[in-house]
Amino acid sequence: MGAARATKGGRKRGRASPPPSVAGTPQGSSAEVLVAFAKLGLASFGGPVAHLGYFREEFVVRRQWLNEHAYADLVALCQFLPGPASSQVGMALGLMRAGFAGALAAWAAFTLPSAIALVLFAYGVGALGDTAGSGWLHGLKVAAVAVVANAVLGMMQSLAPDRERATLAVIAAAVVIAIPSALGQIGAIMLGGIVGVTLLRNGASAPDGELPVRVSRTVATAALVSFFVLLIALPIAAGAIGNQALAYFDSFYRAGSLVFGGGHVVLPLLQAEVVPPGWVTNDAFLAGYGAAQAVPGPLFTFAAYLGAVMNPAPNGWAGAALCLVAIFLPSFLLIVGALPFWQELRTRPDAQAALRGVNAAVVGLLLAALYDPVWTAGIRSGADFALGAAAFLLLYVWKTPPWLVVVLCAAGGGLISLAAPLS
Repeated sequence: MGAARATKGGRKRGRASPPPSVAGTPQGSSAEVLVAFAKLGLASFGGPVAHLGYFREEFVVRRQWLNEHAYADLVALCQFLPGPASSQVGMALGLMRAGFAGALAAWAAFTLPSAIALVLFAYGVGALGDTAGSGWLHGLKVAAVAVVANAVLGMMQSLAPDRERATLAVIAAAVVIAIPSALGQIGAIMLGGIVGVTLLRNGASAPDGELPVRVSRTVATAALVSFFVLLIALPIAAGAIGNQALAYFDSFYRAGSLVFGGGHVVLPLLQAEVVPPGWVTNDAFLAGYGAAQAVPGPLFTFAAYLGAVMNPAPNGWAGAALCLVAIFLPSFLLIVGALPFWQELRTRPDAQAALRGVNAAVVGLLLAALYDPVWTAGIRSGADFALGAAAFLLLYVWKTPPWLVVVLCAAGGGLISLAAPLS
């Protein structure tokens, strides 16, 4: 949505210019990153696809930390990596802005609000009430429809502006809808890369915008080696030592390492890890999953809830912290390890052609997600459609801050639920 949208929807913003080269980019502070992501951590409802829309609005359009093409390349990388894609994009943005401290600040600010809320729920705080049927919660789902639609439209204008790439985006969306799994998502991206290399070579050019990575190859290699060493060594150590905390860490580290496709895909794996051994009852697991739908931020923070209700100890706050760190650690290691090599790879002619196709396919992934699960979960009546259309109008035409749109949609959803019995 970046430059194209800034020109079309609001000339006062001006055209978003790409940031300077890595060497000339002034390094931001971890405090700046913390504040930016804290706002998103408190208001980013709607799941990973909606998160990418919030990130794009905040860091591409508003703050201009990077431009549309660089952001799309970053999203494409994170789609290839196992783990929660939106959280990985957030860590990468923090890393590029303020180094390792920025990556940790981005993760903490985006993750802790929902993690803390879920731990409180685990302790029996029932302030969320009946989350499954709350009108305000349904209003948040409607807000996600507007956010994702806004992201799809803007990214289509920038990354799939011609007939060839627009067609590729629609085909990629069809592939993802036909194969509703991580396999379909990865297949669509691979298809985009193949089409880009074979049919989109003439338009390939130098990447528009740098990914200002402040990680050396030595550190990146060490991070990748650490990822695989932990993946292999943790189960061996857990079996040999018999320490309960180490067993928890091993289970959640593997869950974060081996799952493609985001939070909902990791749930069956987590259930298989914690329910059969008797660490968590199935009823407690399902209750926590219901609560996780009502909080902002990444669904992987469900690990904090599970850590809090685990039996035997460690549990409570200590167990929550242990499991939360374990499930996100693979993503941190992979981002640190992959970014420096990705920055170099994307400058090669073949990679540039492939990325033209991959970026169009990423638009297709967002388009498919706009339909399912975002639209199917959010738009269930004419009133929902009207609320969603109003939210889209506020975002696209009036340039209203996304957090305010979220608040208004939550209020609107509550009013619709109150009016429903009267109709």
